Amino acid sequence: MTQKTPPQALWITGTRHAETRETAFEQPDDHLEVETLFTGISRGTERLVFENRVPVGEYQTMRAPFQQGDFPYPVKYGYAAVGRLVARDDELVFALFPHQTRFAIPHSAAVPVPNGVPAERAILAANMETALNILWDAHIQPGDRVAVVGSGVVGALVGYLAARIPGTDTCMIDIDQTRAELAQTLGCRFASPDAADGDADVVIHASATAAGLATAINLAGIEASVVEASWYGTGTTEAPLGGRFHQRRLRIVGSQVGRIPPDHAARWTYRRRLETALRLLTDPVLDALVSGETPFADLASHYDAILDDPATLCHRVRYDA
Repeated sequence: MTQKTPPQALWITGTRHAETRETAFEQPDDHLEVETLFTGISRGTERLVFENRVPVGEYQTMRAPFQQGDFPYPVKYGYAAVGRLVARDDELVFALFPHQTRFAIPHSAAVPVPNGVPAERAILAANMETALNILWDAHIQPGDRVAVVGSGVVGALVGYLAARIPGTDTCMIDIDQTRAELAQTLGCRFASPDAADGDADVVIHASATAAGLATAINLAGIEASVVEASWYGTGTTEAPLGGRFHQRRLRIVGSQVGRIPPDHAARWTYRRRLETALRLLTDPVLDALVSGETPFADLASHYDAILDDPATLCHRVRYDA
C-alpha cells in the first residue's frame, strides 16, 4: 500500500502571521477520511483570530469544532470545508473543519452536500447557518420592513433569506456603493446609511462598527428590535442609547450561532440546522458571495491580504485532492 503524505494545514502562528505546517493524520475506527476540495475563509471571525483580538474570557466559546492549538496561537482555525469521502464512492460532505488538505472526522460531523449544491458553493454553509439563526432571533414576519446594516457574507445572506419571506420589503444598507449590485442580485433594495428609510419593523446589524450600530438604531421604528449579529472581539463599541433609542423604546437583541434560540431549541439540533443551511444553497445567485479564489499552496502568503481587503466576501480556497 502506498504511504500517503501527511496532510498540510494553515496555522496562525503569531499576530498577523500564518504558515503552512505538516499535520499528523489519525483515523480512529469511528472516523471518516475526507480529501478536501474547498474551504471558505470567514473574513470577520478569522481576522479577529489572525490579529489576536479574541477576548481571553472567550477562548473556550470561540473554539472552532476541530480547532487545534489554543488561543492566541499557534492555532489551526476555520470552519467551512467541503471534501469527498475516501471510502464512500466520493460522496461530498461539508464539515466545520479548518483549512487542511486531508482530515478525519466522526461520522456525525460529516454532513452530506445535497444534490443541486455544487461543492464550490457549499463552503457558504456555515455562514448560511449563522444567517438562519439570525432570522430566528429576528422573528421576521410576512410584510415586515427589514433593514440589514452591513453587507458582508452574513449580512448579505440575512438579506437574501429575509427577502424571500412573503411581502417583506428588505433593504441592505452599506457605505460601500459597489454592494448595490449584490443587493439587487439577492433580491433586496440597497441604500447608503444617509439615504435609508426609517421606521423598519426589524433591523439586523452586521457591520461590526459603531457607526453601523448607530445607523441600525436610527432606522428602527417604535418598539422595534435591533438584532446585533456582529462580533467585535476585544473591542468596545459606543452605542447611542439616548434620543431615538430611548424615546422609541427599542430593544437590542444579541444573536450568536453557538446557541439555538430558545423557541427552536426543543425541536432543532445543530445537525438539523446545518443540514437546512446546506439545502438553502441551491440558488445559483449565491455564487455572487464568493469574491475570489486562492490555491491552498499559496494561502499562507496571501492570507493577510485576503483578510485585510474590505472587498472580500467569502474567499474560496481550492485544493488539489
